[in-house]
Amino acid sequence: MKYYIIAGEASGDLHGSNLMRALYQEDTNADIRFWGGDLMREVGGTLVKHYRDLAFMGFAEVVMNLKTILNNIKFCKNDIEKFNPDVIIFIDYPGFNMRIARWAKQKGIKTHYYIAPQIWAWKENRIKAIKRDFDKLFVILPFEKDFFEVKHNFPVDFVGHPLIDAIHNRKKTDEIQFKKENNLDEKPIIALLPGSRKQEISKMLSVMLSVVNDFTDYQFVIAGAPSQEFEFYKQFLTTQNVKFVSNKTYDLLSISTAALVTSGTATLETALFKVPEVVCYKGNWISYQIAKRIITLKYISLVNLIMDKQVVTELIQDDCNPKRIKEELAKLLEIDHRNHVLAEYDILESKLGGIGASQKTAQLIVKEIL
Repeated sequence: MKYYIIAGEASGDLHGSNLMRALYQEDTNADIRFWGGDLMREVGGTLVKHYRDLAFMGFAEVVMNLKTILNNIKFCKNDIEKFNPDVIIFIDYPGFNMRIARWAKQKGIKTHYYIAPQIWAWKENRIKAIKRDFDKLFVILPFEKDFFEVKHNFPVDFVGHPLIDAIHNRKKTDEIQFKKENNLDEKPIIALLPGSRKQEISKMLSVMLSVVNDFTDYQFVIAGAPSQEFEFYKQFLTTQNVKFVSNKTYDLLSISTAALVTSGTATLETALFKVPEVVCYKGNWISYQIAKRIITLKYISLVNLIMDKQVVTELIQDDCNPKRIKEELAKLLEIDHRNHVLAEYDILESKLGGIGASQKTAQLIVKEIL
């Protein structure tokens, strides 16, 4: 069978690579053509476009690169027609993927969405396009099944979260070697995950690092994003107790005692590595006021959303200050509170369905098109 996969971001490349491995196991004659990255390329198939050539974030950047984006859409449609796949598998990346899906559905090509857009958080009106343009939807969060099936009468398959596979399948980090290679000392580590965009990183690190001198028995290690150069981070490495590693977040989390994490998928990754965390978010005042009115969720972290209760403390906007961060971080270092959080993490992982998301998804896709 012929599979065309579109992943437009680094996370999609990771989950796409695991899905491709599973597809090759389920269908030994699989012919895969894809948009993705280096991880997918290592598995096999034919790389059409790399995700780094597709990353346009923010309204102004999109407008400035509109011609390139429209050309990519046109190129993608032509490439799909030439390949004539049995199914297109869309991985997240909704702005681009939903445009292609509408066209593909009209052409009579099977359309499967893996890691659907988070319309339960905002843009819920996209449900009309999803119901119209997709034959199958594979969701990765337990509450999404009820959202689509009960609220919107659209059958979906809950396959579990692919992050569990990604973490389970990775090589164990050698703590001694990792610390030596990255010039870290023997102190236990508090990981800092401040996001991936410059403005976000600057804002979050300025407040996260304000508590460094209150925890001198620990070393604070910044997880550098692959999208940013070391030169940008140098301004934050002003004391001996603050270190830096680039593009090694999973290795860092696997040996960390606690973490300060900006909201997003990183909150779930941190929990799955069994690292007690404080979730920190401080945005532009106007943007925050707008978001608060558009997004009507009880929590901002995936951990709390999945558990439907506060498992990890969320310090948002004015609450994200040195005093509160110090208090909450100190709690995480107390044995009783740590054990409570870790026990909740175990329940969280079981709710996510355990290992095998990629395999389950591949089996369902192959079964559907045979």
